[in-house]
Amino acid sequence: MIDTETLADRGHIVAPSLLSAQECRTLAGWWSDAALFRKRIVMQRHGYGQGEYQYFTYPLPAEIQRLRETLYGPLAGIANRWNEVLGLEKRFPATLKQWLRDCHAAGQTRPTPLLLRYGAGDYNCLHRDLYGERVFPLQVAILLSEPQRDFEGGEFMLVEQRPRQQSRGEVVPLRQGDAVIFAVNERPAKGTRGWHRTAMRHGVSTLRRGERFTLGIIFHDAA
Repeated sequence: MIDTETLADRGHIVAPSLLSAQECRTLAGWWSDAALFRKRIVMQRHGYGQGEYQYFTYPLPAEIQRLRETLYGPLAGIANRWNEVLGLEKRFPATLKQWLRDCHAAGQTRPTPLLLRYGAGDYNCLHRDLYGERVFPLQVAILLSEPQRDFEGGEFMLVEQRPRQQSRGEVVPLRQGDAVIFAVNERPAKGTRGWHRTAMRHGVSTLRRGERFTLGIIFHDAA
């Protein structure tokens, strides 16, 4: 059960032990299988930080497809409530298949689930994962490595850009198999004059030692 109030209030929640340790090791082991991926990005070449990530290709591996479909349903309900309180007309369909049909009709046809790898000294700059006009407002990152055992540093970070106030940063502690569900771009926040939109960005702090793998589940496809 997703704590919708906490998600709205803080822009994120943690779902502990979404994947088992064995599932995490299996997914991290896919890194070297080039047939699973459509594109590989070296972050420092683009000013994104340091490290690498790879986008999965269609058809997605069964495990990734299952996660994407299972997570989408309850998150679509939350996304619709967010739009309602913000006075936005857009509503998201009940199933991932329907939503992706909408994305593909708009020319966003490339899959966006991805596998990220960080080594010592690597980091990910604060950013938003926007790939076109169609944007699903929530996404999921699952830590596949165990802190302190496999790596040190490399904390997941969120920064909230509050209107007419200084930005607020937060480190989200995760263990292997934990998932963080967070706002892609904006979340609703309630102020003295009602609801307003608050911008969010996310990133990963510098790894001091070891190797860190993460699975990213994004629900809108890319143009």
